[in-house]
Amino acid sequence: MRELDRGTAEALARAARRARRFAYAPYSRFRVGAAVLDEQGRVYTGCNVECGSYGLSNCAERVAIHKAVSEGARRVVAVAVAGPDDRELTPCGACRQVMAEFGTQFVVLSRRGRTRVYSFPDFLPRAFRSPKEHR
Repeated sequence: MRELDRGTAEALARAARRARRFAYAPYSRFRVGAAVLDEQGRVYTGCNVECGSYGLSNCAERVAIHKAVSEGARRVVAVAVAGPDDRELTPCGACRQVMAEFGTQFVVLSRRGRTRVYSFPDFLPRAFRSPKEHR
């Protein structure tokens, strides 16, 4: 896929904004939603889930990707992220590495209802790849 069409990107952004409602963020109050599109065209959503032991918390992007993988997806074409107050929010380093693992090509960000599509390599150039991928 060379590009993500505008309609698909906007639908993914809307799904991420809807998922944000379910965030469990009692400590930070920083609610994030994410939606991922797999290579079969299926959409999976996730939200951030905090834990009192903060290192055990999970970002919305990883929750959505792990949910997709647990349902059989192996390639994630695009990931949309919706931050609090509809501000543009880019994925953290851990989420970027998980995205690289599952072949993400596009990152969709939403800001005040405006959707932007970015090429994933812009977010994580020269991503770590497992030795298996280098064959």
